[in-house]
Amino acid sequence: MTILAPHEATLDEGAVVRLAETALSDIAAIRQSVGRVIFGQETVVEQALIAILAGGHALLVGVPGLAKTKLVDTLGVALGLDARRIQFTPDLMPSDIIGTEVMDQDENGRRSFRYVKGPVFAQLLMADEINRASPRTQSALLQSMQEYHVTVAGERHDLPAPFHVLATQNPLEQEGTYPLPEAQLDRFLMQVDVSYPDLAAERRILLETTGGHDQSAEPVVTAERLREIQALIRRMPVAESVVEAILSLVRSARPGNGHKEADAHIAWGPGPRASQSLMTCVRARALYDGRLAPSVDDVMALAEPILQHRMALNFAARAEGMSVRDVIATLKRDAA
Repeated sequence: MTILAPHEATLDEGAVVRLAETALSDIAAIRQSVGRVIFGQETVVEQALIAILAGGHALLVGVPGLAKTKLVDTLGVALGLDARRIQFTPDLMPSDIIGTEVMDQDENGRRSFRYVKGPVFAQLLMADEINRASPRTQSALLQSMQEYHVTVAGERHDLPAPFHVLATQNPLEQEGTYPLPEAQLDRFLMQVDVSYPDLAAERRILLETTGGHDQSAEPVVTAERLREIQALIRRMPVAESVVEAILSLVRSARPGNGHKEADAHIAWGPGPRASQSLMTCVRARALYDGRLAPSVDDVMALAEPILQHRMALNFAARAEGMSVRDVIATLKRDAA
């Protein structure tokens, strides 16, 4: 059985298939363009692109020097988006992100205020080392991510569409950092862990990035075309088995629902937003892989990046040296 949202039931499935086949070729071209610049991080590229195709934001977590900034620049070029970068520092103020009003004076001496937009007015924004900024500055960005507009002096200013944030966070404990609160982490569609490249990939990095010519990405789609693909993804059919797998997995991650692993090790689990995120992302992953409908395997593949920042372990689990990934792995095995 295939499930569609009520407003999607009148769509011609043949038309959706034709649109999806066109989108498949566009996504394949995007992957090829990004792959010329970023290599050895296939999973990271996949998850970052899935987050954008699903219309959300992603948090990239990894030590410095793993091409996180390069990835965002490359995605901006390939997707035809206006990409900007903000380097977060402890002295960064909210007005440095969303902009501020300045006073102008004309030749007659009349004064008026003029709004100067901040760097948040971009289609693809890289928030570099977001945990280095104060909570006040973090909240200014995270509110923009949730509301898709900013308010300055009582005036609403809409952000460009599409609007996506790829934030980076250094996992190393450093003095002067402000970890994102759990409620703010939930604004990110998924957390993408950026690990070290394998030997073959690092060898290729050495050979191809230390010469006189660096590879560069080429524009593949426009911002308007990206929005069309994002709208198409939300119209893709989802089998009832996939819906049940999403509900079963997310609900099993909450203590008090009768799952032994959750009751023993989880302090609090993911809310309905996690289910919504999985529902959208499994569709995007299917299209990314060249398929016209998601499967239960997509749910299991995306469980960790979508759930891990929406859960917290209790004291007993931390005392045993467990991680959130360990708990999710157990939940996945029980759900399989």
